[in-house]
Amino acid sequence: MRGELEVGERLPAARELASALGVNMHTVLRAYAVLRDEGVIELRRGRGAVVRSGDAARLRLEDQARTFLRDARRFGLDDADIAALLRRAQS
Repeated sequence: MRGELEVGERLPAARELASALGVNMHTVLRAYAVLRDEGVIELRRGRGAVVRSGDAARLRLEDQARTFLRDARRFGLDDADIAALLRRAQS
């Protein structure tokens, strides 16, 4: 998300990363699964984890924004109410 890795760059194998970090390999596998579910990486059989487009985080935020707006409208908030809510949340 910070742009430190290039699209298409391979991440270390789960076993190798777990060893380097001193954690259980299953912890790394779970983290890779979360990153896959968020669209940040692609898991390819035999090739490992590969970085996907940096737009994944933005797409996720847009999806969350749509959900927020839908819920806000369902609760009867208008645009002014939503804007005021967002301003308060910034503080």
